[in-house]
Amino acid sequence: MDSLALFCTGALLAGGLYWFVCVLGPAEQKGKRAVDLSGGSISAEKVRDNYKQYWSFFRRPKEIETAEKVPDFVNTFYNLVTDIYEWGWGQSFHFSPSISGKSHRDATRLHEEMAVDLIDVKPGDRIVDVGCGVGGPMRAIAAHSRAKVVGITINEYQVNRARLHNKKAGLDSLCEVVCGNFLEMPFPDNSFDGAYSIEATCHAPKLEDVYSEVFRVMKPGSLFVSYEWVTTDKYRADNPEHVEVIQGIERGDALPGLRSYSDIAETAKKVGFEVVKEKDLAKPPALPWWTRLKMGRIAYWRNHILVIVLAAIGIAPKGTVDVHDMLFKTADYLTRGGDSGIFSPMHMILLRKPKAAPSES
Repeated sequence: MDSLALFCTGALLAGGLYWFVCVLGPAEQKGKRAVDLSGGSISAEKVRDNYKQYWSFFRRPKEIETAEKVPDFVNTFYNLVTDIYEWGWGQSFHFSPSISGKSHRDATRLHEEMAVDLIDVKPGDRIVDVGCGVGGPMRAIAAHSRAKVVGITINEYQVNRARLHNKKAGLDSLCEVVCGNFLEMPFPDNSFDGAYSIEATCHAPKLEDVYSEVFRVMKPGSLFVSYEWVTTDKYRADNPEHVEVIQGIERGDALPGLRSYSDIAETAKKVGFEVVKEKDLAKPPALPWWTRLKMGRIAYWRNHILVIVLAAIGIAPKGTVDVHDMLFKTADYLTRGGDSGIFSPMHMILLRKPKAAPSES
């Protein structure tokens, strides 16, 4: 009888684990498994220390407002979160409006394809992805446009992941990845037929600095589109709840400070761009971009329990639990920002470098 009870208990636990991990939806997303979670380029025993180092930046806020400190700050963040992002979200580290009748994956792809359609490139043109992550958008854009895409990311671990994915997708002939700082890009002047950035320039301490670099490497007459993280016209700096939400987003996403929507075009003009179009893609009739965050709450809890178990038995680095908890809390701040309308991660601005650029006249 004891043996039967033990067998039944074991079978129940096994069935429950299968239901929890598989029936509710597998946590793994295209190539990254839970048992492979790491700290990027950080050794496993140093993940927790680096997590503490990341939070120490916020005790010295002036340091994350300088170009000298930002690379280390952002690089540390992406070492900590890249595997978790890829495992729990996918290879495209950004949001997109929900589309009725479309999966999240299809909505993401269409959001990416729209970016390259806006900059009007032809097959064979050479364009730059400013802040490419592990290259999800790059691959969608290369496959859609047949343009040659050069991506730049500050994080060496992401470079290696992107190259691996590019090869697996059979797109390595169209996709190139460079490790570097987009504030000091290692590219010649006037060398790209177009440029795009999807929710990446928010990591720059000054938008002017990254826009100046994009302007420099683009050919005269070419177009640049960026999806910017901004506070909207509904944000009130004297509202404590608004401030809490925005600070929560900043701290959970390695941001020196969110910008107001009203600053984007003025900054672009200051460095020499012509503003072709500006629109917040999150506004109605677009469906909420944060729906996926709300729908994913069960998955977050499932994943968090799985991370705790993997860390406890030594498969995942100990600090992974802290990082996943941080991202779970950040998802709540992002949802509140979307729900209240005070935050948008997709303020789109389309810019042209004049054919007779000021620096060349």
